[in-house]
Formats: sequence, structure tokens, C-alpha cells
Amino acid sequence: MGSITVTMSVTLDGVVQGPGRADEDTRGGFTHGGWGQSYGDEVMAQEMGAGMSTPGAMLLGRRTWQDFLAGWGRASEDNPFSTHLNAATKYVVSRTLKERDAWQNSVLLRGDAVARVAELKARRDGNLSVIGSASLVRTLHAAGLVDRYTLLIHPLTLGSGSLLFEGPAPWTRFELTRSVTTTTGVIVAQYTRR
Repeated sequence: MGSITVTMSVTLDGVVQGPGRADEDTRGGFTHGGWGQSYGDEVMAQEMGAGMSTPGAMLLGRRTWQDFLAGWGRASEDNPFSTHLNAATKYVVSRTLKERDAWQNSVLLRGDAVARVAELKARRDGNLSVIGSASLVRTLHAAGLVDRYTLLIHPLTLGSGSLLFEGPAPWTRFELTRSVTTTTGVIVAQYTRR
């Protein structure tokens, strides 16, 4: 049986929407896109690099898959993140995606997200890494399928935007297994389900 690890940038008030760039996700009139850009440093790069060096496949929602394809899937080969994403098997959970063949090593999981991901987790060894994909993460968390979180907790509040957990999340205990603080004040915290 495999495991599922979620990596997510989050503000102190729980916002996960659009950390990468201004136009990343403007749903609901969100105007704070790109809020995470000024917090990158060498410590964060090392932590994210360590996560990418762990063998396993990726698990993505449709919107994140499309965003990563546009931003990283066609980037130059000297970019280690692009190299990692292009080589990884990418399982895409979607009921509407049609262009799965647009990005090498992509496998479409169509239908009920919980059933398909639970089946995938049960039949394959190794880790499934989820980056972003907040609505997928909420669904998988509610079903008890998330084993670990790596949260990049940014020292700011936004007051609006999509939250990591919207509405009630099921009672679940996690143990802090590792934490590092970057030079910009971001806490990279790793939590494992008890």
C-alpha cells in the first residue's frame, strides 16, 4: 500500500489560493495572487528539493495539472523542477479533462475521486505527492486518505481567498515530525497522521 503526502503553501489565516503568481487563480475575485513569491530562499529551495528527491508519483487535480503543464511542463530542461515534473508519473483526478496526452507520463483518474484514489493507493507502493490541488486535498482529507502534510506556513494574513480547510474537516490527529524555519520566516512543517 502506498501513502499520500500533501505539500501546500498556506498563510497564517489558512489561505492556499494563488501563492505562485498574480494570475494563478483569480476565482471568486481573488486579488492577492503571487503572495508567496517574495518568501523564497535557499532553505526553502533545499527543503523542496529534498521532497522532489523522494521517489514516487504525483497526484494532481485538473486545474493544478493544467497550471503546472503551462508553467513547468514546457520549461527548459535545465530547470530541475521541470525535469522532475516531466519525468514523474502524474495521476490526474478529473471528470472533465480531455487533453491528458498533452503532457508525458500523465494518467487520467476519471470518476469518483475518493474511490479512484483509494484504489490507486491500495494497489501501488511508494508515495503519491500532491502539490497544490486544494479541492482535491480537502476531499482526500475528509476520506482519511492523506498520510502526511508538508505545510509551508507563510508569515502573513490575506483576509480572503480559498482556505486549506473550508467547512468542517474530520477530527484527525497529526504529529509534527520535522520543522525548519527559512530566512524569510516561512515555517516548513511536516506532519504525519497518528
